[in-house]
Amino acid sequence: MTDAEYVSIWMRPERPARGPRPAYSRAQITDAAIRIADAEGLEAATMRRIAAEIGAGAMSLYRYVPSRDDLVELVADRLQGEIDVEGIPSGDWRADLTRYAHEVRAMWLRHPWITTAQRSLPSFGPNQLRLIERVMGVLEALVPIDENLGLMTLLNSYVEGAVREEISSAGEIRRSGLSESEWIARSGPYFEHLVKSGKYPIFTRIVMEARQPRLSRDDQFRHGLERVLDFVATTLTRAAELPAEVVRRDRSPIAPPHPPDSPCDETSATAPSRTEKRDETTGDLTSAPGCTVCGNVIPRTVTGRPRRYCSRACQQSAYRTRTRA
Repeated sequence: MTDAEYVSIWMRPERPARGPRPAYSRAQITDAAIRIADAEGLEAATMRRIAAEIGAGAMSLYRYVPSRDDLVELVADRLQGEIDVEGIPSGDWRADLTRYAHEVRAMWLRHPWITTAQRSLPSFGPNQLRLIERVMGVLEALVPIDENLGLMTLLNSYVEGAVREEISSAGEIRRSGLSESEWIARSGPYFEHLVKSGKYPIFTRIVMEARQPRLSRDDQFRHGLERVLDFVATTLTRAAELPAEVVRRDRSPIAPPHPPDSPCDETSATAPSRTEKRDETTGDLTSAPGCTVCGNVIPRTVTGRPRRYCSRACQQSAYRTRTRA
């Protein structure tokens, strides 16, 4: 399939506008794929196996799910639907993000094969979009959108990295035929050899002093999550201390939409086109450019031509004035 022929599975109607009602649904196919993957891994969830599971012909399923990639997208999005974010945002950002992180970890541990289905490029299915709106809504009023994206990436990266390592370690221990305590005991003599060599002082401190490796998996996850949320808290504090004009400049839009024919709502349209502003380097009052419509200070730009308006609303107002003239 070429790029020109590609159509997202989320844009394809599940049911044709005409003709008989489909005998099966994407939900049935997706649920069958998840049942097979839970039992045998995602690779076992072929169209032939899924068809046998629901009593259909293998080729007939391609009318519902055109490709393997589409099937993986459906499966991954369905699993994200298991993440309970009802009631988020609640007004307590730390509690909300803590709950979300634990929900994601629990879902991954229920379906460890998701490590083979998770993709770097999002497909923005309905459940993923629901998570974006709910979880990013937790910090929406506190930081600019780019900062919000960065903090969510940090949080999701921690959760995914921690759970991937947990799933991978559990798989290695399972393949060894030992319990986790037996596996650790078996490694004891080698660790003792490394410590006695005196060549690895930091590794020795980890073995002799570090508490974190001795925590349960649950406690290890909570410990790391708290460090991530501490960083989020620091970022929020820094954002709250920024000057108001910096925060407004970084947010888009910087103000609610204005009525069609009105300039900025906080300043009279007859305000002067230039306003005094204190130079932060010298403390002197200097003349800063003002919006030609409302007179508000125009945020300085690093590159590009100087701006004549403080907001898009004022730019549109000026345009309407010119066209009526």
